[in-house]
Amino acid sequence: MSKIAYDYMESYIRSKIADHGGILKELEEYAKENSVPIIHKEVANFLDLMINIIKPKKILELGTAIGYSAILMHEKSQENTKITTIERDEKMIKIAKTNIEKCGLNKDIQILEGDCLDILKSMEVENLKYDLIFMDAGKGHYNEFFPHCLNLLTEDGVIIGDNVLFRGMVASNDLVIRRKITIVKRMRKYIDMISNEKKFTTSIIPMGDGIAVTKRRREHE
Repeated sequence: MSKIAYDYMESYIRSKIADHGGILKELEEYAKENSVPIIHKEVANFLDLMINIIKPKKILELGTAIGYSAILMHEKSQENTKITTIERDEKMIKIAKTNIEKCGLNKDIQILEGDCLDILKSMEVENLKYDLIFMDAGKGHYNEFFPHCLNLLTEDGVIIGDNVLFRGMVASNDLVIRRKITIVKRMRKYIDMISNEKKFTTSIIPMGDGIAVTKRRREHE
């Protein structure tokens, strides 16, 4: 369990979400067997909801891993979306490419290989724009990623950050593990930034390992 909600709550919520089939089910089983972190079941369901509300044409993902969330977001968009996803781990890139190819999504899901911050900066130069940005990489660097993601976001776009409560440590000093102190401090800085800036509206949701949804306010708001 994620340690940010009572076990019985998570179990109940997850019991109300239909199981995936096909490639997504295969990837869930692979992730479990190989201890590869992928998004929680309820977070996957939340992404499904957000994609149906936003109807993004272009999605940017930070952190590809085995390609699970990219494939899921493409499937939930009813195949109307182009997804760009960034990953630096060569082993994960190889696995993700195999999974994406297996789904026949090479033209719809593009993996950019390298450091997120470096790639984000180069994307800014190209003036690329995305309707939805999903941050799920470098948990201690969200506060660095965010300004660049903001520049890549369309006017009405949304940024979703996963794992923002980081096993409950971000919300409670009693849970902090010494070796994770730096990540916790940086994530708190990120949450402070998106919560206190009046130009944004942000909701932090105790779901999965904690998600933060941020959108620009319109000028008249």
